Amino acid sequence: MKNEQFELSVGSETGTLRCLLIHSPDSGIGRVAPSKAQDWLFEDILHLDTVRRKEYDYYIKLLLYFLDPGRIKGRLSAIDAEESNREFFKPSKPGFHKSDKVIEFECLLADILGQSDICKKLTASVCAIEGCSYQMQQELIGTPATELAKIFISGYMPGHGMIFPPIPNLIFTRDIGITINNHILLNKPAKKARSRETLLARYIFYNHPLFAKYRENILEIPATIQYFLRPGEEHGEKTTIEGGDVMVVSPDHVLIGCSERTSASGASETIKLLFERNVVKKVTVIKIPHKRDFMHIDTIFTQIDRRTWVVLGSISSQQKHKGSEPVDYLSEKRNKEKPEIFQFEKGRIDKPRMYNCIEDLLSDISRTDLKCDEPVRFIYSGNNHFPFDVREQWTDSCNLLALKEGVVVGYDRNDRTLEAFKEKGFSVIRAEELVEKLEYDELSVDDISNTLILMPSAELSRARGGFHCMSMPLLRD
Repeated sequence: MKNEQFELSVGSETGTLRCLLIHSPDSGIGRVAPSKAQDWLFEDILHLDTVRRKEYDYYIKLLLYFLDPGRIKGRLSAIDAEESNREFFKPSKPGFHKSDKVIEFECLLADILGQSDICKKLTASVCAIEGCSYQMQQELIGTPATELAKIFISGYMPGHGMIFPPIPNLIFTRDIGITINNHILLNKPAKKARSRETLLARYIFYNHPLFAKYRENILEIPATIQYFLRPGEEHGEKTTIEGGDVMVVSPDHVLIGCSERTSASGASETIKLLFERNVVKKVTVIKIPHKRDFMHIDTIFTQIDRRTWVVLGSISSQQKHKGSEPVDYLSEKRNKEKPEIFQFEKGRIDKPRMYNCIEDLLSDISRTDLKCDEPVRFIYSGNNHFPFDVREQWTDSCNLLALKEGVVVGYDRNDRTLEAFKEKGFSVIRAEELVEKLEYDELSVDDISNTLILMPSAELSRARGGFHCMSMPLLRD
């Protein structure tokens, strides 16, 4: 895939989405064993065929109608008739959609593996971290690029079975990197289970022709200084950051979460790097409890439009900040139940602004950064009623992807949150119905506004990630 017109630019969470990177559920997800599910960061095992045919396929269809309608418009009946082989959705098949707006990670990987020198280097690197034999390494190097890409992702090699673990979290492409204006910030994952996907992503961004003119704009944060000299493997804090903890709320302002997956050291190094490279002028750090319930900041809030946010009320309730000595602003020694929020500006990093609660921060973003003169609105998970608020947050009621301002994609199972959207004047429509209406001109994308699009989610939601997680925007208006 090579696009001479390709642009990389994201300065918003809600501007009209023009191009993104995704990864469709692969066969590795269907090979996650119950005893290893949590080691591989899945909450449960999933039924792969249901995830693909009845859930994720609708996500692909929806993205294509919004971002690249020429690939699907007028073809829906034929695509649905081909359900038995699903070539339209399979990157290695001749009938694959091959969109250059809804870009499949596996295709980019196959492209770079077609370059002999890259193939040898990347195969050696994968085999090193996975402990493969030299003989296996040589056999992999001789494998066709499209097949090798599938092996690197799924862990399954025909004739050999599973040769290394799957990387099921690759469907959450948000975490491998974040586009900040025309830069890409690569992740440094907290969990070993994500090491291989990080390696594959690094090779893609540095070597694929699609990103050739942006190679100087790739940002990698350094590791903790001389951590390898310290006693014990776990001694000291690791420098980690994952994309679910990074939000680009305006061209000059980035939010970073300190969470279970992103360390204070990772946030600190990212702030320094963004300021040194003049990428943004302001970074706000939101420290949330290190709990599996929350994981990343995009599991507790995301943006709907310039004045509307969906939020988990139990962690964002407006309680006065009790304060502490601002010596080490990002110290991990304190484990508050409520977020601690510090805003740093370039040139005065030693004097951060503090916010009392998440609502205060988000209101300030809407008014100050986005110049919104309407009242700021909050839609609360589960309509702010216990236990529905925490139940629905667990199934990603707060983890929504904006296709354009005011039009977001979420799961169909979060009933009380759906009610809260309706109370704020939003329309609600199921993806299956919307796809039909778009195909047969009963609706156009331009007509859709203030809408929550509900995706089928019986299996997919059990992986613990919503559509904000399952997207890496590359271009937004």
